[in-house]
Amino acid sequence: MGVVILLIMAAGVAAMLSRKLPTAFALVLLALAIALVSGAPPTGENSLLDTVLQEGAPALAATMIAILLGSWLGRLLDETGIAGTLVRKIVEFGGDRPVVVALGVLAVSTLVGTVTGSAPAAMLAGIIGIPAMIAVGIPKVTAAGTILMGIAAGMPFELPVWQFFSSALELPIPTVRGFMIKLFPFALAAAVLFVLIETRRKGVEHAWSLKSVPEKPLSRRQRLGDAPWYALLTPAVPLILALGLEVAIVPSLLAGVVYALVTTTRPGEMNKRLLRTLYSGFETAAAPIVLFIAIGILLAAVKLPGAVEALAPLVKAVSPQNPVLFVLVFTLLVPLCLYRGPLNVFGLGAGIAGVLIAAGIYPAVAVLGLATSYNQVFGVADPTSTQTVWSAQYAGVTPQQVMARTLPYVWLVALGGFTVTAATYL
Repeated sequence: MGVVILLIMAAGVAAMLSRKLPTAFALVLLALAIALVSGAPPTGENSLLDTVLQEGAPALAATMIAILLGSWLGRLLDETGIAGTLVRKIVEFGGDRPVVVALGVLAVSTLVGTVTGSAPAAMLAGIIGIPAMIAVGIPKVTAAGTILMGIAAGMPFELPVWQFFSSALELPIPTVRGFMIKLFPFALAAAVLFVLIETRRKGVEHAWSLKSVPEKPLSRRQRLGDAPWYALLTPAVPLILALGLEVAIVPSLLAGVVYALVTTTRPGEMNKRLLRTLYSGFETAAAPIVLFIAIGILLAAVKLPGAVEALAPLVKAVSPQNPVLFVLVFTLLVPLCLYRGPLNVFGLGAGIAGVLIAAGIYPAVAVLGLATSYNQVFGVADPTSTQTVWSAQYAGVTPQQVMARTLPYVWLVALGGFTVTAATYL
């Protein structure tokens, strides 16, 4: 039966890779197939309807709320001009010094990456940052990669990501936070190295040799001027509360929303702005929320007793227990998290993580190390991820070009994460 489940998983990966089915739909169908093959009854305990669908769908509800709040805060950063002001100030400071401009945009991207992820984060930092970098002679692939590497450097402190791994792996937030702090230096070092190496590797490309980047019409905030200096602290507010004061994630994100609103908006306009940005946040959050519903259903399916009993011997037989082999094997498997592959944690990788924990093959915190390390790769180099596609297209290059340039750096980040995991938790 375990072999049959693995074949079903392989079919699910094929469906996602070939774009025959959207990822969320493929995961739900995969979960239903696993439940049926595992012998789950229609209703009752450990059943198809009550356990997999009814309990699985809302299993990541806390993550969905965090995603919505992060998207809401991201919309506020955009509408109030906070993100644009941060990027413009950095560009003005950098002047015509390409490395300084790129490092500045990288810093803003990192800050934005702690608030929200995916395409919204890339747009917040990249709409101004990418044209500015190209204008001072930074190659287009490097400009797109700088945005992505910056977002990935901020990802270890992205509060919705904390909530996702906490809910999916059933770990307390302090445990997730503790590992993310260990992962952050690797992500930051790789991002800085990317800028320092890639901006010098091909030299300066003169602006007139490049196709012009489409300019976005000025927003109302840009026409009126920059956001106040104290409003620029908004991205740091949730981080200070959650990381420094250990406040819960939802209140921390809500505090960021309130701070952004109070520091940029007149009292008479607050209600309209609150509702407008909240509704826009719903639009942004809709796709990831649907995906998290599907992931919750898949996790419920792979944790069924029949599925665990069937898969445990097979998975254990191929899972390295020696710390050195652990690092080597999972480092070699890094490409499997690309193109929505089987180790992509926002796809089938979530199910594999559930099996590793449910079968007792690795401690949950070791699986956290695996999943977060692979997520650092996926968030930058996967040509199917929305932030990679947007950044590449906006810069005028292909996602595959960005993948080829960034993959060596994020591969090293994954290696660092696996090493810390093996040394600490195995």
